[in-house]
Amino acid sequence: MSKKVKIKQVRSTIKRLESQKRTLKALGLRKIGMEVEHELTSSISGMINKVRHLVEVNSIK
Repeated sequence: MSKKVKIKQVRSTIKRLESQKRTLKALGLRKIGMEVEHELTSSISGMINKVRHLVEVNSIK
């Protein structure tokens, strides 16, 4: 069983790089306060690392 994480957008994408905006969209985040759940794979962890200053990550049991 793979580990799952809950990702919540906590900061705005205004005045951010276009690649960071596209990364948030690929994660499924569109607005501040929105939460999504993903399995923690290497690609997801790389995406989280790219926008770690805009999101909050919590692990799910």
